[in-house]
Order: sequence, then C-alpha cells, then structure tokens
Amino acid sequence: MAANIKMYDVPFISSLQDMVIKSSQKHNKKLALEDLANTPISKVTYQELLENILRFGTALQQLGIKERTHIALIGDNRVQWGISYLTLMCFNYVVVPIDKNLTTNEILNIIHESDAEAIIFADTYQQLLAEKKDVLIRLKHCISMDMKQKNETFLSMFEMISTTQPITVNQLPKINPDELGEIIFTSGSLGRAKGVMLSQSNLVANLMSMTKMLFIFPEDKFLSVLPIHHTYECTCGFLCPVYSGASVHFARSLKTVSEDIQKVHATMLLGVPLLFEKMFRAIYKAIEKDKVKSAIMKPLITVTDFAEKFGLKNSKKKIFHELHNKFGGSVRLFIAGGAAPDPKVSKGLREFGFNFVQGYGLTETSPILALNQLDNFKDNAAGLPLPGIQIKINQPDEEGVGEIFAKGPSIMLGYYKNEKITTEAFEDGWFKTGDLGRFDEEGFLHISGRKKNVIIANNGKNIFPEEIEDILHRSPYVLESLVFGEKDDKHDERIAAQIFVDAEAFIEYSERNNVPITEELIQQKISEVIKETNEQLSSFKQIKKFYIRQQEFEKTTTQKIKRYAKGNAEL
Repeated sequence: MAANIKMYDVPFISSLQDMVIKSSQKHNKKLALEDLANTPISKVTYQELLENILRFGTALQQLGIKERTHIALIGDNRVQWGISYLTLMCFNYVVVPIDKNLTTNEILNIIHESDAEAIIFADTYQQLLAEKKDVLIRLKHCISMDMKQKNETFLSMFEMISTTQPITVNQLPKINPDELGEIIFTSGSLGRAKGVMLSQSNLVANLMSMTKMLFIFPEDKFLSVLPIHHTYECTCGFLCPVYSGASVHFARSLKTVSEDIQKVHATMLLGVPLLFEKMFRAIYKAIEKDKVKSAIMKPLITVTDFAEKFGLKNSKKKIFHELHNKFGGSVRLFIAGGAAPDPKVSKGLREFGFNFVQGYGLTETSPILALNQLDNFKDNAAGLPLPGIQIKINQPDEEGVGEIFAKGPSIMLGYYKNEKITTEAFEDGWFKTGDLGRFDEEGFLHISGRKKNVIIANNGKNIFPEEIEDILHRSPYVLESLVFGEKDDKHDERIAAQIFVDAEAFIEYSERNNVPITEELIQQKISEVIKETNEQLSSFKQIKKFYIRQQEFEKTTTQKIKRYAKGNAEL
C-alpha cells in the first residue's frame, strides 16, 4: 500500500457549531466571506459572521421555529447563503440545500418531500414562492435574502439580522452531532426524489480528514464558482476554508471567473474537469497564435522541469509569470472533482507551474473518500483513501476491478424516508458506491466507471464507457460524447458512440485551411478522432460505429450527461 503519506496536524471540532465558534475566536477580524456581486450583506469578517449567525438564529427562534425543524435554502453562491447554512447548523435546525438550477416542479417537490416548514431564498424565486405558497401547506415562513423590509408575504433576512438582539454563544442550542444535520436531494423529479441524510459528525469528520492530507492556510483565498448546494463545493469550497480560517470569495458567475480570480488574487480554485479543460485549451490556443512563444515553450518547460527537480521550486512561476498573472498571480492549487480530469490537462497545467490535484467522492460520503496530495499524486488516479476511511474493492475481477465499498465516519445516515433504498445501499456495514475501481500497487485508487454503465463485450469482458469517452474528449473536435453498446446485423454487441462536435474547433480549422465546413468534413475529422481513439484501446473496446448529434446532450445541473434520458438516445 501507499508509503510516505504526509499528515498534517489539524484542530479537532465536534460539530459545525463548534467550528464556527472556534474560527471566530481564532480569526476574529480577518475576512471570512465576500461577494463579488452587489448584495445586501456582501462581506463579513469571522467576528461578523458569528454575530450575523447569532442574530439570524435568534430571529428564527422568535418566529417560533422549533429546533430540528427542516428549513430549505435556495440561492446563488453568496455571503447570505453561507450565513443561512451555518445559522441553521448552529441553531440545531435541519438544512435542506436546493439546487438553484432545478425546474419549478423539482423545486416544489423537494420542498414538499423534505418536510420543510420554512425557506430562505434569493429574489429569483420570489415569484415562484408567491404563486405556489398555497400549494405548499406545510411552508409557514418564506425569508428573502434580497428584500430590505418584510411585506405581507415574505420576511426579510436583512431586516431580521439588523433588528434582532442576539442570544450569546453560551445560550446556543446543544447540538447532537450524530443526528440529522442536512438533507441533500440528488434527484428532484416527482416521486423519485432521493434525499441524502448527513449529520454534522459526517461533515466535520470529512473536513478534518481532508485537511490532514491537503493543508489549508489562513492566508488562502478560495474563489467559489461551483453550485454551493452541492456537497463538493459546500464541504470543500465553503466549510473547509471557514474551518481553516481562510477566506471565501463568491464569483459573480462562471463567465467572470478569469476577472474574479484576478480581482481577489485567489490561491485556491475548485472546479469540475470541464472548467480546467477550457482553461488549458485557452492557454494553448494563445500560445499557438504567438510564433515566438510557440517555438520556445517546450524548451522552457524542459528547463524548468530540470530546475524544479534540483530544488528551484518557484522557477516555473517566474518563467511563466505572464500566464500566472492572468490568474491573479497567486494561485496555489487547482482542485478537480465531480469526474476524472484528463491526465494531459493535469500534467499540462503542472508544466506551467500550477499545482493540480484531484479527489473522489459522492454526496453520500460528505463527499471526499480519496484525495491526491500536493507532493504525492498520480494524474490518472482518484487519490489515496482519507485517514479514517476504509475502502475495499468488492469481488474484483482478474484485473482487480470491482465495486468500490467504503466505511467511515463521513458515510451518510441513509436516504430520507426511504428505508428500502437505504438498506440496498449497504452491505455488511459497507456503503456500496456504485462505482467500479481498483487499487494499484502503491495504494492509489483508480476509477473505472459506474457499475450500471458497464457494457459486456462478446468475449465476456467488461467495457467502461467512461474510459473511452475520456479519450474521445481529448480531441478539440469533440465537445461531448456518449459511448454505448448496440446490436449489429449479426445481433452481436458492438461499441458505438454519439458525438456532439465542437463548433469552435471546426471554425478555426476552416479559417486556418480555407475550407468550408461540410458534413463530409465533419465525418472525416471525427473518423480520424475515432481511429486515434481506437489505437489506444484493446480490440474488444474499440468503437465500431459513430453518430454525429445535432444538439447537446440533456444534462444534470452539475453538467453530467443523463446517460439514460430519452432525449439522449435520439440523434
């Protein structure tokens, strides 16, 4: 198994309430949260964060909302979302964070299914709640993040905080960290909503384990861009910096990331692989346009690789300072999660002097199970198991691949009001992730794909579509792909792929070569991509047929393709 895993000393916390109190005492007047957009409460220090929490929580108590009441929370990434979330945790309520990108039906269904009696919301949802309040009979209080004053329908969070005399820290409710702390719904459709139940114990165990492997400094500045309702951003991009005394800066939008990262001189950026792939492609595109830079880039990478090997640690940052300045000049670490990044992107960013690591986990595991370290990583691996987490490969095949089972203090309590699927999710105390993977000889976990997506080849071997899709996505001509098994004329299973092409790449090719974009050109270029992909695959995994899609695939709000959606089966 893995050797030389460096562990850092981190402070013990028993609950998120304990975390908030300790961080406010230790970091006091240091900036905690900041909005880069204009909002009613746009910036708070650690002292002010605690003060806002005490005032807001006291106001909720004065409304008669009893402890353990379920309270929904929906809005964009912002200071008030953070204050709301931590207030509900500190005052012994149950938080129901809702994905802001869901449909009206899905939002209403989650409010209903979660038994929420109050909701804290951004003004985007004001009309929805005004129209549907009568349908949601259980919902007694609707609290707006944006209104400065209450009206006959809605309360104002700003007014509640500014006019309430707070209780003291010593008067805070006693928390049982092993009880239900939040419910996160991974699917919102009617009758199929699946609510993951996490306790404060689950969350703090993950925070402490994660930072033991990847230390966060109080000087770190996190740029928050991913949806904050999701455990990846919430635990790693919000709770983690608050626990460590760092600051969180909420980006205005995904489109403004490059401007926002420069404005705050962020040191940390959490993203999904697609975000980093776009960044990497943009960097290379700019280099290719400049003939001088293009000619000297490879020699510079070689020289700086050599220099860093012999202890000149900042040589890459100095040589590629112009590139680093485009990201604010202070980036210490890029962290990828949500899916496996292309190892070429990880390696490429590192060649320019950016630290890049990936982790692996699920909502049900609070979320991180495995993580790479700054100086102990593999670009093609999900990482090493977190301290306190046990991972085993169940029923491995001859290549060591089997379903990933996990055990540990950050594993969920179960699914809300659904004993049947909770029971099905566990086996002898182990949580069944539904992912297939293997360990290498050094103890690094490698993910093969989802168990339910496996295609059985004619020779009986398992084919993981994600592995093939990852290779396809390395081509600039492929924007999205979906690999699947289909019957050929002899009724044998063959591997097929649907491809949605990248218009930008074809436009560039057309202009560079002075040729028109035709169906023949698209077929020709994608045929070349398929050929290159097949050269990297065993014969039984190779793509035998491909189809060009005319529209993007239907995706979840976290931008994962809905593999089994009806619309995605149609060309």
